[in-house]
Amino acid sequence: MNIPKFQKVVICGVAGTFAMTAIMLFGPVVGMPKMDMGEMLGTMNPIMELPYSLGWMLHFVIGIILAYIYAAFLYDKLPFEGWTRGAIYSLIPFMVMQAVLGPMMGMGFFSGGDMMAIVASLIQHLVYGGVMGLVFDYGDNPVVAAGVVEDASSSEL
Repeated sequence: MNIPKFQKVVICGVAGTFAMTAIMLFGPVVGMPKMDMGEMLGTMNPIMELPYSLGWMLHFVIGIILAYIYAAFLYDKLPFEGWTRGAIYSLIPFMVMQAVLGPMMGMGFFSGGDMMAIVASLIQHLVYGGVMGLVFDYGDNPVVAAGVVEDASSSEL
C-alpha cells in the first residue's frame, strides 16, 4: 500500500495525538494531573479565547504539524527507527512546551516546578512520538510493526 506523503503525515499525526490524548484523559485515574487540551488551547488560551471544541481540534492540528516537521526535516537525521526515533523526536516538542509555550499559557517554566506535571507531560510526549514514529515507519506494514514477522513482504499471510 502506497500512501501519499501528506496523507501519511496526517495519519501519523492523528495516531500519535490520539495516543497522547488517551494518556491525558486517563492519567488522573493513576495520579497524573488533569490536562485538558480543550481548556488549555481553547477557553484558557491567553492569546485568543476559543470555544472548548476548537481547543481540542487545535490540539490535533498541532499533532499533525509536528508529524510534518518530523517527516520533512528530522526523519532521516535522527538515529534508530520506528517508535524509538519518534520518541527521541518527541523530546523537542516536550522541551518547547515546557520552556516556551507553558509559560505563555500561564503554567510557568517547566510547569512551575510541579514534578508530577513535568513527568506526565514527558510521558504524554513520549507516547505521542513513539506511536507517530511507529506508524510512520511501519504503518504500511502492520505485521512488521507488531513483530509477527521480520519482513511482511516475504511472508505468506
